[in-house]
Amino acid sequence: MPKSATAKAKPTASAASPALVRTPEAPFMTGPQAISRQLAQQVLERALARGGDFADLYFEYRRSASISMEDGRVRSVGGSVDMGVGIRVVEGQGVGYAYAETLDPMAMLDAAETAGQIARAGAKIRPIKVRKRRTADVYSVEAEVVDIEGRSRVELLRRADKAARAASPKIVRVDANLVAVHKEILVVSSHGEQIDMVYDFQPMCRISVSAVAREGTRSESGSSSGGGRMGPEYFDLVSPEDHGVEASRVALLNLDSREAPAGTFPIVLAPGDSGILLHEAVGHGLEADFNRKQTSNYCGRVGQSVASALVTVVDDPAIASSRGSINVDDEGVLPKPHRLIEGGKLRGYLQDRISAEWFKTKPTGSGRRQSFRHEPMPRMTNTFMEEGQDAPEDIIKSVKRGVYAKKFSGGQVNISNGDFVFSLTEGYLIEDGKLTAPLKGVNLIGNGPEALATVSMVGHDFELSDGMWTCGKDGQSVPVGVGMPTVKLDSLTVGGSSVG
Repeated sequence: MPKSATAKAKPTASAASPALVRTPEAPFMTGPQAISRQLAQQVLERALARGGDFADLYFEYRRSASISMEDGRVRSVGGSVDMGVGIRVVEGQGVGYAYAETLDPMAMLDAAETAGQIARAGAKIRPIKVRKRRTADVYSVEAEVVDIEGRSRVELLRRADKAARAASPKIVRVDANLVAVHKEILVVSSHGEQIDMVYDFQPMCRISVSAVAREGTRSESGSSSGGGRMGPEYFDLVSPEDHGVEASRVALLNLDSREAPAGTFPIVLAPGDSGILLHEAVGHGLEADFNRKQTSNYCGRVGQSVASALVTVVDDPAIASSRGSINVDDEGVLPKPHRLIEGGKLRGYLQDRISAEWFKTKPTGSGRRQSFRHEPMPRMTNTFMEEGQDAPEDIIKSVKRGVYAKKFSGGQVNISNGDFVFSLTEGYLIEDGKLTAPLKGVNLIGNGPEALATVSMVGHDFELSDGMWTCGKDGQSVPVGVGMPTVKLDSLTVGGSSVG
């Protein structure tokens, strides 16, 4: 059986840790300047002293700040700094993993030895040369939201709160929060005849606003979120007021919503947020580890038809400033856009190094992890369906009776068979080719491959969802992006409380 275990190395009292981070005194002393080639090679040699196919080091520095406002009052202000290194040794399908919550050289060497012991291999590492590699830069920022003074960040939330309440006297409560992260990583990996050192700086911000509307005894809620790998300039594109107004719009709309019909209907997926259905119902099944372990319903189907010929699905890590974008994956691989499904046919899987070795192919730059405390695994970045030729209005007009799905709260999928359930936060009844009543309690129930097989129209109005989504897998969470044009599914089950 493959071996996999994780251990934590205790800090030791020795020389001061090398700095991986930007500091006020030396704002350009980052990444490769902080960890020397000599130290990297020494730690890797210790990791591979008992043998192994390869080893990698994942250095991380993270600084975060958050503010939460509840019903107009600041309720919590938080911040944290986290730093450490994760060390992995791989021998076949066996993995030894250990981490140290410090950059103290002795602690790193102890963690390296622990990872090597867990992997239980037997050959010696040959002399190898360290090479620094450069990445692209798809999210360059000059300033970060995490560095904005506290009063200014609070003011952003107050602006959202004010705009949400101004929408209607029926708005009785508004909550808002802002989270910002400064993150730096340095990945050092032993592959082939050299050691690769790759550095990346990964900023992030996200604002979320929720509103509650009340009329008589009925209360309904709405929300709006967004952000990405951007600095304060994000709020020039999408203002706090925009999010406040949008949250109130959905809450007020839901006051007039009626029970969703139950049955099988045509479904029209709105552009943007509907991409989360594609992400969950299809994307996870295309992650290579599930296929390597033969637990995905896409296992062994490369080259086969798995969707309508109108469907092309892409995972693209290089969308400028998107929440799911990365310049380098967490195994040190420089990623590129990857077509998963093209013209309805399965073209390949999202590969990390271990799965790529298993499938005898190249990694796709899809190895991602939550932090240095976690092992990497195949994960999505920005996953979307490419646009088609149909006019969005024609797609809606083609439906006699069905459901228009605009906003999602998330969903669940069974990887082994592709069955999924998704809940809508905004949806409408389609009657005689027109959007009529807003609906509540809408659940979309189906099977990923079967649903994609019923795609009969694809719009030319592709939208990338604003940066709000976080993906969970095996206890790890990473930021992702999703997108979609308007798409018609000829048949899908709607779980509602109204018959017919």
